[in-house]
Amino acid sequence: MNRTVVCVVGPTASGKTKLGVALAHLLQGEVVSADSMQIYRRMDVGTAKPTAEEQEGIPHHMIDVAEPEENWSAARYVAAANQCVEDIFQRGKRPIIVGGTGLYIDSLVSGRTFAVQCTGWRKRLQEQAAAEGIQVLREELRQVDPEAYERIAAADQKRIIRALEVWHETRKTITQHNKETQLRPPRYQAVTIGLNFAQKADLWNRINLRVDEMMTLGLAEEVRQLLESGVPRTCTAMQAIGYKELAVAVTGSGDLQAAAEEVKLRTRQYQAAADLVPAQPGDFMVFLGGSA
Repeated sequence: MNRTVVCVVGPTASGKTKLGVALAHLLQGEVVSADSMQIYRRMDVGTAKPTAEEQEGIPHHMIDVAEPEENWSAARYVAAANQCVEDIFQRGKRPIIVGGTGLYIDSLVSGRTFAVQCTGWRKRLQEQAAAEGIQVLREELRQVDPEAYERIAAADQKRIIRALEVWHETRKTITQHNKETQLRPPRYQAVTIGLNFAQKADLWNRINLRVDEMMTLGLAEEVRQLLESGVPRTCTAMQAIGYKELAVAVTGSGDLQAAAEEVKLRTRQYQAAADLVPAQPGDFMVFLGGSA
């Protein structure tokens, strides 16, 4: 079998999970999740983790591999996911990489590595964002890496912090790392199928419906149980959209409905700058229509 992986990418609620499973059936494949939050156990509702029924018997890898207290980097994800991909190839199957975390997918396919040491910069930057707001970090990013500043959405705190972490640890910008990686042949060949909505209004509606469904399925209770089990509100996993907003509501006198509306807003803001355009010959973009 040639070493070509199939990547399914797209914004929240665009149908990536369903398409990934369908392709796995068609291509005798197995799914490798590239969602930065689905790696965490006990975080099911808020990450839209595929249920056993939705998986339709297709093996899914890189789901439920970490505890919420753990701090997984892109490098750690790539090391673990690459083992899954190699094992799938060795068994004569096709890896179907599914997810919305572009950095994870790009790093896995390209073989990108970051020479980042665990010296605490990420934690310091997270604490600074909590104390001073993400705009302070965005301004620092604008000064050290203007290209990344323009490329990363204003609401994407995780990628802003990651870009600054790489800068402080290596004294190279993440943009420079990306350019150096592009000069090397990729680890895998990839065919990418990008899902998106022809009209932003349809995406916004799907996001709103998904958040409403998450609340019905018990997102608030899931967050409450995580906190009661000792998962700190400051850990990386609890900074994800949905968990951060609900954590405030369930630990105080917050309004759950207001928190849900904030989750919808933050998700829309996050997706606003996430237009996906296939970059290689042979890639596909599928534009979805309708709000059902």
